[in-house]
Amino acid sequence: MNIPGMTVIPESVRVERLQPPLGRIKIVIDTDTYNEIDDQFAISYALFSQDKFDICGYYAAPFYNTRSENAGHGMQLSYEELLRLFKMLDVPLEELAFLGSAGFLNDYAHPFVSNAAKHLIDLAMSVDEPLYVIALGALTNIASAILIEPAIIDKIVVVWMGGHAFHWPETTEFNLRGDLLASRLVLNCGVPLVLIPARGVTSHLTSTVVELERYVKGRGQIGDFLFERFSAYEGLEDGGSKEIWDIVAVAYLINSAWVPSYLTSCPMIARQPPQREPSPKRYPKELHHLTWSFDNTRHSIRYAYFAHRDPIFRDFFKKLDQFANGNLKIK
Repeated sequence: MNIPGMTVIPESVRVERLQPPLGRIKIVIDTDTYNEIDDQFAISYALFSQDKFDICGYYAAPFYNTRSENAGHGMQLSYEELLRLFKMLDVPLEELAFLGSAGFLNDYAHPFVSNAAKHLIDLAMSVDEPLYVIALGALTNIASAILIEPAIIDKIVVVWMGGHAFHWPETTEFNLRGDLLASRLVLNCGVPLVLIPARGVTSHLTSTVVELERYVKGRGQIGDFLFERFSAYEGLEDGGSKEIWDIVAVAYLINSAWVPSYLTSCPMIARQPPQREPSPKRYPKELHHLTWSFDNTRHSIRYAYFAHRDPIFRDFFKKLDQFANGNLKIK
């Protein structure tokens, strides 16, 4: 990108960083926790998997939809939901939760200097091994941190649940279009990126009230909390199902065989004329019908092309049961 001072890392280094990690790794989780019901599952899953993860921070991400008054309000609600989740898990992790950006980027000259961005910079610059940033929402916090301190490009690997599959007819996905400037910066700046799409990949991770009543409800207060969040979602009556999208980003780092992927050239985001009249309740008119654009000369990313539903859910259900029965401890 044409941004002065942006760190450039060799392609060989980027490709090495994009290999699925082995052993225990340091992670932070950037999350729009209150936006939907899947972040709560993903964060719980990560906490149940401390044999794989040293979780160093939780960042509240901005979001804007019918559940928030504006992006900053969405971030505040996400922070409060993080604290609520920690209470349900009965773990004192409040000191690792950080307020994020008070809005979406308007330009690259004015990043949000939030507590989340500052913590990400300080942490990334202090570790020897790559820090994995699990991004479950709009990329404002991460893009702001990169703009404030471009050197972190050489210190982090971003695992982002965003966009739709490459074969999908459009990629006007919630996390991607929420902060389009942030999405473009992360895609274009060369930071090692694992892209885990929504439609066509994580959309395989659906569940139902009946399934979660059998395997989640009654597993301690966290199980009841997760079941309540899921079952209250609209459209699940009469056998309806719902995606638990974000759990896939965690599952990739636990066992990459569950989320097969390959190296490919990083796509760009293009804007196409809408094929139908946009719905102002869903998307701003100017953002409607975004698509992927490809150039094989661009830097590499790792692209997840599938998610194996059953082993991921089995692992989550098993660990939840172990936690509820006191056989798995969260430190």
